[in-house]
Amino acid sequence: MQITINGEAFEVQSPPDEPLLWVIRDELGLTGTKFGCGLGICGSCTVHVDGVATRSCILPVSAAEGKSITTIEGLATVDDAGQETLHPVQQAFIDQQVPQCSWCMSGQMMTAAAFIANNPAPSEDQIIEAMGANYCRCGCYFRIKSAVAHAAELAQETAV
Repeated sequence: MQITINGEAFEVQSPPDEPLLWVIRDELGLTGTKFGCGLGICGSCTVHVDGVATRSCILPVSAAEGKSITTIEGLATVDDAGQETLHPVQQAFIDQQVPQCSWCMSGQMMTAAAFIANNPAPSEDQIIEAMGANYCRCGCYFRIKSAVAHAAELAQETAV
């Protein structure tokens, strides 16, 4: 079966019911997406499926066939000269010094990126609601909320 991750097509050998998370990590070696709960609850495994934040630990790889998958490794952009530009969410999480243990951070950032793409000027309450289903073992929720607000500002600046 063929799946497209971060704009690159891959022929995968995993069984169709294999969770996408394990294909991403074990078969393709993209280890930025983390395993947390394995039940689709914590959000550590969040990737984008056609732009929608999706829990990859419960999504069978067969459901990803024909769709565009983006992992944390594909969030930044690289221009023709090889210069990498971080996504506004990645830059905001650095600027706000959000990570502690960082286990949840790729899932937090993927959720935030999908949210901001659909709501470029969110209120504080909207941010809290959008990020509420992603758990942080270290309790960095205040910094996460601040980073998402900052990312929305950065995204608006770069869109101009």
